[in-house]
Amino acid sequence: MSAALLAGKVVLVTGVVTTSSIAYGVARRAGDLGADVVLTALHRDLERAEEAAATLGIDTVLPYDVTQAGSGTELVASVGEQFGRLDAALHAIAFAPRAALSGSMLGVDPTDLERAFRTSTVSYADLADVLRQLAPASGASLVGLDFDAGGAWPVYNWMGVCKAGLEALNRYLARDLGELGIRANLVAAGPIHTRAAGGIPGFDALLDAWSDRAPLAWDPHATEPTADATCFLFSDLARAVTGEILHVDGGYHAMAAPLQRSPTPA
Repeated sequence: MSAALLAGKVVLVTGVVTTSSIAYGVARRAGDLGADVVLTALHRDLERAEEAAATLGIDTVLPYDVTQAGSGTELVASVGEQFGRLDAALHAIAFAPRAALSGSMLGVDPTDLERAFRTSTVSYADLADVLRQLAPASGASLVGLDFDAGGAWPVYNWMGVCKAGLEALNRYLARDLGELGIRANLVAAGPIHTRAAGGIPGFDALLDAWSDRAPLAWDPHATEPTADATCFLFSDLARAVTGEILHVDGGYHAMAAPLQRSPTPA
């Protein structure tokens, strides 16, 4: 990608806590492509987010807690005061209690499920509203991180349901934001070793499935492919793309069964 692809754009990235996260990879790539990058984090994670930001030369890290009323209003005021606009935003926010991620779908505390849905799904609309209030007349781009919700996984459970809701919400946001010139898209990444992945029981089973079914080699430690796809959606190159789910998974989602690998020539 051209180093000037995002020049002049202000890009907000949520969810950066560690340098291994997809959100960190997106922030790094957006900066490399010329964007002014703003990070957000929960109050309890601000210090760690600031440490991560320092490695990227990013000066602005703002508190943003989607479960707290008024947090979006404060974010709009802070970004507006410092930058006056917002051209793109990444939603990298998700949470579900461990009991909602494995075992049976039955008998999980409804309070935990409501918290998971509020944090992982409804917050996408909250961030869309933040972007709406700061978007320039020329338009803007909202991107959310997804994990393909087209089928039931052996693990992931209620978070899979939250992601299915996220995919539906993305379509409706594309409908409502289009008249404002704001695009809404998701990037469905394959399994990557992040802090969030560490909280999913049986995560390694997903990686084993990828080695059997993805036609392209998949590196679970590399955030760069997902970051590149996200920055494409941020850019004007994707100016006519909305309501889309862009799969960055080595082709796993397109295969109906494990691959029959050709023997390696001697």
